[in-house]
Amino acid sequence: MKKEKIVLGISGGVDSSVAALLLQKDGYDVYGVFMKNWDDKHAICSAEDDYADALSVCKKLKIPLKKIDYTAQYKDKVFKQFLDDHVHGLTPNPDVLCNKEIKFEVFQNYAKEIGATKIATGHYADSYTSDSTCYLKKATDQSKDQSYFLHQLGQSELKNTIFPLGKILKKDVRNIAKKYSLINHNKKDSTGICFIGERKYNDFVGKYLTIEKGDIQSLDGEILGNHDGHIYFTIGQRRGLGIGARVSAEDKPWYVVKKDIDHNIVFVAQGENHPALFSKKIIVDNINWINKKPTTFPRNYYAKVRYRDEDKLCTVSCLDNNTYCIEFESEQKAITPGQSIVLYNEENVCIGGGIISKRDIPFLKETI
Repeated sequence: MKKEKIVLGISGGVDSSVAALLLQKDGYDVYGVFMKNWDDKHAICSAEDDYADALSVCKKLKIPLKKIDYTAQYKDKVFKQFLDDHVHGLTPNPDVLCNKEIKFEVFQNYAKEIGATKIATGHYADSYTSDSTCYLKKATDQSKDQSYFLHQLGQSELKNTIFPLGKILKKDVRNIAKKYSLINHNKKDSTGICFIGERKYNDFVGKYLTIEKGDIQSLDGEILGNHDGHIYFTIGQRRGLGIGARVSAEDKPWYVVKKDIDHNIVFVAQGENHPALFSKKIIVDNINWINKKPTTFPRNYYAKVRYRDEDKLCTVSCLDNNTYCIEFESEQKAITPGQSIVLYNEENVCIGGGIISKRDIPFLKETI
């Protein structure tokens, strides 16, 4: 009986490698795709080293591997948006955009090319189909769950996608890789934004944008210092402010609580629990509803406002066709415009998500 073809994104890391092994064991004829998205020897995702690892694994498993150079498309669809977000005072999330604009499109296109019926990735996420509708769900290993980064997918992407690691713990993935002597069984997981790598974030971003210096001010308008560009700061940031001690100041660290882009001012306040850091309501644009947009609002969900955050109960109200107000049951700290908010139901099914555009700051009388 002829095996069913499946296209798997293979990055050179242990997760996608074990995913390939598991798909083979499930009887699939696996075809690997290695995507080169960035051309820079200083990046974490060093294409040359990662490709060598991917090639080694595929050779061992007797899997064909196609290398696709998507650096031009990545710079146009992902990196450009990354820079634009900085200019507008937002904190970008390029991994979400990459999944939406690049990865799944590449996998699906190659699948059509070779006559494959399904695609797969090494993400820690799960999915299932019920009554012809596809659902995205958190992985069993919730400490590694990556559904947050997949919330922009829709029915067309999920319909023929498999997540082999959805029900497997990370420690078991490494044990499987070691058992089968995969070269990357103890390879360190990549963290941070891959195209920045080991360089300092400010140095990297500063190469691509025109930076203007400005003031760092307290909320009462006192100039405490100067900054080299508002793009280098995000809400809740503590390090790198360069504010010296003051005799009259409280003995507490300073935190970024607000940015005035028009006047190029970074506002700070003292104390990790300063009320200017907290918000209960936010405005979210263009929510992607993975299944179908609800017909009635308001609706209650659980939400993550950052990848490593815990789920928090919230109420979603529709303001117009593409804009929503989300109110949390309790105040949330350092919600950051530009980041994704991802919605889940009580069964850990990912409902969808969108981009945070504005936050309510009652302490500063900035309400929405």
